[in-house]
Amino acid sequence: MEYSIILYILIFAVAMLYSSVGHGGASGYLALMGLLGISQAVSKPVALVLNCIVSLIAFIQFYRQGYFNLKLFGWLIVASIPMAFIGGLMQLDAIFYKQILGFLLLITSLRLFIDFKNTDVNNSYSIPWLLVIGGSIGFISGLIGIGGGILLSPLLILLGWANMKTTAGISALFIFVNSMSGLAAQLSKGITISNSMIGMILIASFGGFIGSYLGARYANNRLIKSMLSIALMIAAFKLILL
Repeated sequence: MEYSIILYILIFAVAMLYSSVGHGGASGYLALMGLLGISQAVSKPVALVLNCIVSLIAFIQFYRQGYFNLKLFGWLIVASIPMAFIGGLMQLDAIFYKQILGFLLLITSLRLFIDFKNTDVNNSYSIPWLLVIGGSIGFISGLIGIGGGILLSPLLILLGWANMKTTAGISALFIFVNSMSGLAAQLSKGITISNSMIGMILIASFGGFIGSYLGARYANNRLIKSMLSIALMIAAFKLILL
């Protein structure tokens, strides 16, 4: 499959901006490919591969700055990894798939638009709730072809279980392991990765490095994130109303 230069530019932008908050960008990649008419059989494994690379780069950057909580992360992935694999084995109706993706894009746009402030961290989190949250998000991630950071990040911050940048570090590695699990499920069904993805991987990696480097060390650019939020919202409504 041949991809246009515009798609590569948009992939770079998505990788850079998502990684600045510890995300891999799968929902953005899926939206781009969905609007271009690429089927979910092709778009899901492609998005997951890009997600793995960008989220791992983002995790390394945030981890190096000390933004991570191993205990919190560990309980989240106990249920999320197997549930992501189970979700990845399933195939949704094309229209229903686009509607769910559109809904998740709306959540993403709000996540980018809202400027979360660092709050007091409550370390008395409930392990059963972590298992429920991790398993639920893992299943949805595998089903749609994302890593789940867009769902996990707001929850961790709103529940007071981590501050903004620690949430970014946790979410980045959470996205990576769930994307790997979902990708394994896709590959178990005989889906292969095209050689034409190499350019996309290089572009996404470069964008992910720049975005996560800036996000882990400096204040996030409010204007750029607001513009991305509006663009994702428009894409979300297009997918929902198709």
